[in-house]
Amino acid sequence: MRAFAGVFDERFAAALSPPADVPPRLVEAMRYSALAPGKRLRPFLVARCCELAGGGLDDAWAPAMAVECIHAFSLIHDDLPAMDDDDLRRGKPTCHKVFGEAVAILAGDALVARAFELIAYAPEMVGDLARGTGWSGMIGGQTADVLGEGEPPKRELVEYIHARKTAALFETACRLGTIAGGGGSETVERLGRFGQSLGQAFQIADDLLDLTATPETLGKGVRKDAVASKQTYPGCVGIDESRRVAERAVVEAVERLSPHGKEADDLRGLARYVVDRNY
Repeated sequence: MRAFAGVFDERFAAALSPPADVPPRLVEAMRYSALAPGKRLRPFLVARCCELAGGGLDDAWAPAMAVECIHAFSLIHDDLPAMDDDDLRRGKPTCHKVFGEAVAILAGDALVARAFELIAYAPEMVGDLARGTGWSGMIGGQTADVLGEGEPPKRELVEYIHARKTAALFETACRLGTIAGGGGSETVERLGRFGQSLGQAFQIADDLLDLTATPETLGKGVRKDAVASKQTYPGCVGIDESRRVAERAVVEAVERLSPHGKEADDLRGLARYVVDRNY
């Protein structure tokens, strides 16, 4: 994944090099957040699912960059004072702290537009990315997350939020990669479900890290979920049960990879890494 990220970042930087008439401050804000060092997990999922479906990396770059544009947009907006009000992201001051709230909002908006520009050649991908991003996906989940703050913990609500706020974009990454690789509908659905289960495990691990990690390790503020009374698995069922639920999600994710044999061993390892990571 680290090797992939290095190659991806070069191409991503080129894709975020705009025409001369684009306001430089907007471009600077977009690149500041989108090109900040990260795991590039979602683009990696696009690429690997593309290869599992029979495609090559050249088929995967555009949808991989589109998904990462959406991810970067979500982080910029999540950090805003009206949302999570964070000062740090990936160990650096958040976008609005550097560029101001107005430019940060516009940078997020522009990244969404760039995402769809990158895959405009493929209507099926456009539809999938829109669903994974919009009211039935990530943005719908984020809305439920915001509206659930201060409410008594409800497991059903937590599951709703996790399935959309985080897992929807994981699922979309896997679906887009499979479509780009020429996979049939059955493969698209199966690898999409792999992404959904992986995303659920990832979000539970994030909830746990917010309680157990340090700002230095995580690269952002910690224990903010509890302070804001957010809907989280640890808040509903405690740390131990949260870990068990995450483990079950990993098992479900790995089961989805059964038809792909040894070729998918790195994705099985990735599922393990998602719950074992410390950042």
